[in-house]
Amino acid sequence: MGIASEFKEFAMKGNVVDMAVGIIVGGAFGKIVSSFVGDVVMPPLGKAIGGVNFSDLGTSLGLGADGKTEVILKWGAFLQTVFDFLIIALVLFMALKGINKLKQPPVPAAAAAPPPPANEVLLAEIRDLLKAQQR
Repeated sequence: MGIASEFKEFAMKGNVVDMAVGIIVGGAFGKIVSSFVGDVVMPPLGKAIGGVNFSDLGTSLGLGADGKTEVILKWGAFLQTVFDFLIIALVLFMALKGINKLKQPPVPAAAAAPPPPANEVLLAEIRDLLKAQQR
């Protein structure tokens, strides 16, 4: 078996194809979440804080080695990326929770207790008759 046919067999396995589709969809989902955080969540949050644009927040560390460019620690962009991660993690958690709930077999209803044996029923009737006679 040649390398090409082995690779074809490997690439056509169901798990590899499913993983490739998942990676592509995940990449697109990541872009959607980044846009949601950057364009929908952060602007109102920045406005509520006082007109702050989070992607511009940073701390200057001075000039670089060339003496011309400023070195900036962009913690605002990092904060925005953390929000991206948290939203993606929340969505994945909720999706997996739903999938796991669907995978669980339904809990069977509790079966009714089987009727007692005939000799126990007969003994209970005798007991009740004896109690009635003693009164």
